[in-house]
Amino acid sequence: MSANGTESPIPESNLSVEMQNKVIVDALYKGLSNGHTGTVAKLIASDLEWWFHGPPQCQHMMRMLTGESSHTKFRFEPRSIEVIGDCVIVEGWEGAQVYWVHVWTLKDGVVTRFREYFNTWLTVKDISPHGWEIRHENTTLWQSHPKDVFNRSLPGLILGI
Repeated sequence: MSANGTESPIPESNLSVEMQNKVIVDALYKGLSNGHTGTVAKLIASDLEWWFHGPPQCQHMMRMLTGESSHTKFRFEPRSIEVIGDCVIVEGWEGAQVYWVHVWTLKDGVVTRFREYFNTWLTVKDISPHGWEIRHENTTLWQSHPKDVFNRSLPGLILGI
C-alpha cells in the first residue's frame, strides 16, 4: 500500500526511491500498451498536473490517460528511461517523423506531474541553489538524444528542475 492509501500494483521492496519510480513508470507504459486502465489509474494522481509542447494533434499520451483515445491509436515504445531525483524521463522515436519525451514526477509512488514533449528537443537543467554552487559551468542533467532524427530541425526547450 502506498503512502496515499491506495494499493500499488508495484510490490514494495528494498529498491531506492529512484529505482522504484523507474519501475512504476515502466509499469505505466506496459499497462497502457496492454490496455490495463485499472493499473494505469492506480499509478496516476487524480489531480495530475499536465503540460504539453508540440503540435496540438500530437497530444497522444494525455488522450490515452483521459480515455479519449485507445492504446491502439498511438503506441508509445520507450527507447530510454532515465531517473533524475523524483523525475523519470522517458524518450522514444519512430523513424524520422516522430520523437517524444515524457517527464513524469512522482511523489510517494504516484505520478503527480506529467510533461509531454512531441517533436521537441529537450534539455533538463539543475536550477536548484546547490546545483549553481557546485557546477557553475555545466548544470545539464539530461539532453535529448534520438538516434533517427538528428538531421531534423526541431524546436528546443529547457526544463528546469
